[in-house]
Amino acid sequence: MSTKSSTGAFPALVQDFFCQHLIQQRGLSPKTVASYRDTFRLLLRFVQTNTKKSPENLDLADLDAPLVLAFLDHLEKYRKNAVQSRNVRLAAIRSFMRYASFRDPASLQMIYRVLAIPMKRFDHPRFEFLSRDEMQAVLGAPDGSTWSGHRDRVMFATFYNTGARVSEVIALRVKDVLSNDIKSVLIHGKGRKQRVVPLWRNTTVQLREWLRRVNPEPDTFLFPNRNGNSMSRTGIEDRLHLAITKAADQYPTLKNRRLSPHSLRHTTAMHLLQSGVDITVIALWLGHASPTTTHLYVEADLAMKERILKKLHEPSHRPLRFKSGDRLLSFLESL
Repeated sequence: MSTKSSTGAFPALVQDFFCQHLIQQRGLSPKTVASYRDTFRLLLRFVQTNTKKSPENLDLADLDAPLVLAFLDHLEKYRKNAVQSRNVRLAAIRSFMRYASFRDPASLQMIYRVLAIPMKRFDHPRFEFLSRDEMQAVLGAPDGSTWSGHRDRVMFATFYNTGARVSEVIALRVKDVLSNDIKSVLIHGKGRKQRVVPLWRNTTVQLREWLRRVNPEPDTFLFPNRNGNSMSRTGIEDRLHLAITKAADQYPTLKNRRLSPHSLRHTTAMHLLQSGVDITVIALWLGHASPTTTHLYVEADLAMKERILKKLHEPSHRPLRFKSGDRLLSFLESL
């Protein structure tokens, strides 16, 4: 059956892609489905503007390679999306097209042209991480005598201890602080993967004190906003910026640096690495799918590279003369 020749087939195809393929068959997490949804919202609105056709009247053939390329260009030039965001949108479109190829074989030629659109390469930014003294200054910057300051202190300590992503800290609930002794925390990671991270004694003490100030119900957010709801990513970034600004009075090296909650995750990884923790353990600690990702921290640690360099002997500047120890090689050189 050709999608173009059947009225309403494209909307049905999109609905089946989300409900049957992504949710029922692949069982993707709600966050991943939401990312795909946002891609199609942007794409269909762009197509509507350019083709003057409402999304429910579109055909699969309308989403050809030139239009998809124009959409990706629109994301970068007019919406100011980073290349990484552009690639995420393209990955969602590719996934849909692969699904459509089985549902509408008549459109394979057009689909293959879309699938041939490459991911865009980009320069990976240098890791931003804090020294131990800088990190300690940031942890002590919030005013612990206020409710929000107390929350920020414990929240940043949890960030540093666990190396959690900002989305993982936002999702933490009271029930995720395991056992009465509070010696570990359950992190709900990407792809529905869970990991249990041990807590330092200092973090345990801070969390025990903080739990006295929040609703003890198990499903209460561990670090709520003033209304008791989950904090937003922007809200956490703002609170961290305030702490860094205050800490910069003590450590001017913190000024004018592009630091984010993810910088705390990098900091945790680097400090574990510098303390001699095995890279596979760090990968488990951070919830990396592969230790290959964690190897990037080794590349970023200049001090570690310098220590390795000192263990190597400097090359001799005296040229070496080749001496053959094999009669056959000697014969060949004599020709």
